[in-house]
Amino acid sequence: MDEQVLRSLIKWPNVPDCFGWLALDRRGQWRMVDEFAQQNKLPGQVIQHIALNEFITRNYASDQLGRFFFQNGPQRVFISLAATPWIVRIIPSEQGQQLMTQCQTQMKPSAALSDENGSIYILGSIKQAIYQDLKTQQFEVEEHDSIGLLHDHDLDQFSELAQLREEACSFGGSWNWHGEQLPLDPIHSEELAKRFGFVKQPKP
Repeated sequence: MDEQVLRSLIKWPNVPDCFGWLALDRRGQWRMVDEFAQQNKLPGQVIQHIALNEFITRNYASDQLGRFFFQNGPQRVFISLAATPWIVRIIPSEQGQQLMTQCQTQMKPSAALSDENGSIYILGSIKQAIYQDLKTQQFEVEEHDSIGLLHDHDLDQFSELAQLREEACSFGGSWNWHGEQLPLDPIHSEELAKRFGFVKQPKP
């Protein structure tokens, strides 16, 4: 969280929250959802401005209710999630492959899930900012178990790591990550938000 953002919260603690104007799509892109897009249920325009994208990712956080938001100075801009709070990529590094989110933070995986559409979700721990205290405007950065949708460009790469078995509506099995076999289990996409404690469409 930027220091200037934290200072603005102390100076202007009661700025109204904003809902419906910012979204995270399935490819990890931030989208601006204007009134026309909201009224017509459109995904909104991808934000191309590099500095704004970086500002959003540095100030991305969640509250105790599982709602994710962008702290824009003193204003909290709640984010509509197309899938999950994190979109994960498999990235090569000097230490081997890593899982990185849209915020360029590393996820340490513990398992994966597959849904009825063939999407893969990674479960694991990630450092994230969590809003703790309404009175003191306090954020805590801590390791937190969460879930991220694997970017569709990386599905083929994931399949090379997986050993699969057929399930009723999806598939399960295991996958190899740095020499360790991790579980891969089926899930229905509608179960994700409730099971993992996040809100896809925050409301006032």
